[in-house]
Amino acid sequence: MPEQLYECEVIDCDGKYVVPSYIEPHAHPYQLYNPETLANHAMQSGTTTFINDNLTLFFTLKREESFHLLDEFKKLPVSMYWWCRFDGQTELQNGESLFNREEMIEWLQHEAVLQGGELTAWPKLLHGDDEMLTWVQETKRLQKKVEGHFPGASEATLVKLKLLGTDCDHEAMTGQEALTRLMQGYTVSLRNSSIRPDLEVLLKELLELGVKQFDRFFFTTDGSHPSFYENGMTNVMITTAIKQGVPVIDAYHMASYNIARYYNMEHIHGSIATGRIANINILESKENPVPASVIAKGKWVKRDGVNTHEALHIDWGKCKVTPLSLDWSIEKEDMIFSNKTGIHLLNNVITKPYTSKINIECNELSTDHDECFLMMIARDGSWRVNTVVKGFAKELGGLASSYSGTGDIILIGKRKEDMLIAFHRVKELGGGMVIAEKNEVLHEIALPLLGIMSNLKMSELIQEEKQMVKLLQERGYAYDDPAFTILFFSATHLPFIRVTPIGLYDVKSGKVVASPVNLIK
Repeated sequence: MPEQLYECEVIDCDGKYVVPSYIEPHAHPYQLYNPETLANHAMQSGTTTFINDNLTLFFTLKREESFHLLDEFKKLPVSMYWWCRFDGQTELQNGESLFNREEMIEWLQHEAVLQGGELTAWPKLLHGDDEMLTWVQETKRLQKKVEGHFPGASEATLVKLKLLGTDCDHEAMTGQEALTRLMQGYTVSLRNSSIRPDLEVLLKELLELGVKQFDRFFFTTDGSHPSFYENGMTNVMITTAIKQGVPVIDAYHMASYNIARYYNMEHIHGSIATGRIANINILESKENPVPASVIAKGKWVKRDGVNTHEALHIDWGKCKVTPLSLDWSIEKEDMIFSNKTGIHLLNNVITKPYTSKINIECNELSTDHDECFLMMIARDGSWRVNTVVKGFAKELGGLASSYSGTGDIILIGKRKEDMLIAFHRVKELGGGMVIAEKNEVLHEIALPLLGIMSNLKMSELIQEEKQMVKLLQERGYAYDDPAFTILFFSATHLPFIRVTPIGLYDVKSGKVVASPVNLIK
């Protein structure tokens, strides 16, 4: 024992196991929860370090306000780092002015930013976008990483994107896809998320392919929605790996040491050794990665199974993160649907174009089919895009959401009256997701932080989200994650048709199918 033990606490860990706390390398910390409530929840199952997407901050706050918030997060027991996005993963009216050189350089040079990406607009890079290439080169000059986003990419495409500077990709959906990335020099982030719960298959197939070395693999949950985290975060992936036959040490390395080494921060994270930040999990058993006790930045956040860090410390109002103020309204004349080209939902997030054959020039659609009205309305009330969606629900009165991929308002439903009621309730809440039926509010999730994030503890938010999913599934939603469906209605990095601020957009052709129109004032 050290000679100097004054004001030191000595913990008897006899019969227990001590491991580095876990790292989530690819977090989207605004998926209804907020970065603080996500961290507080995840720390209880041993994840104390996050590498976070900056996109929501980039869209909604000025740079100085974002950087002030990053400084506030440093005061928490959790260790938070960030990425710098190079695109908005949708088609924006002001995309070029928003993603400009000055903003990119300032973000990339911030000490808490560890990487550029993820590269959701990789086709632009591949087709010679000099500006994006410059940002990638600047990232590399700063000795930071570049994260890909290459679902379904061929080996030839992966080679080109590796040569353009990408270091890692998290989109492998089979063991062979993961191995192909590995053989082309990528570090491979193995994903298990609410819409892509692939880890079990990935590991099973990698082991069948003869993979025995796991030092260039690590885990991510890729920004899942609240209920996916009911049993924890990284701990669930470690358990899966051990059950699949991955050596125990490798399973823990993929949750901590491998990530720290990849991001060039092995000197402060990923191991229990001299000079490292004291992020420590105390386990009852090697086979059970849920810690009995957790130390984060040298402070107990869980001790002998008891949460010792429930308090919230971020003053969101001082950080300019406030309720959504919608000082405009929708008139019935805005709810005219004449364009019959719409969005056919094929699973949680994949879509294809279709042509509606029903009469949509009415106030209420029949429940005999699964087509609904769909509107995207500008956050500032300046424009709207009206279309139809097939495959979302059969008996949904109205749903309104300020939670969306662009921060604009989404309305979906069979009854225009219910859609309006849901919208007005979202206005009253200062942001949220609201289901209305027969002229009454049926369920709501308040999102008072920018209209995107809740301020509830995760345990409460999980129950609210589960109830929303249950109600929508009872009304014909056939999939698992309606929040992701709504979030990705605008996501042009996914096929094949999206509703965006520049209109209804055909991803494959790059053409606008229907342009936005101004709201009636």
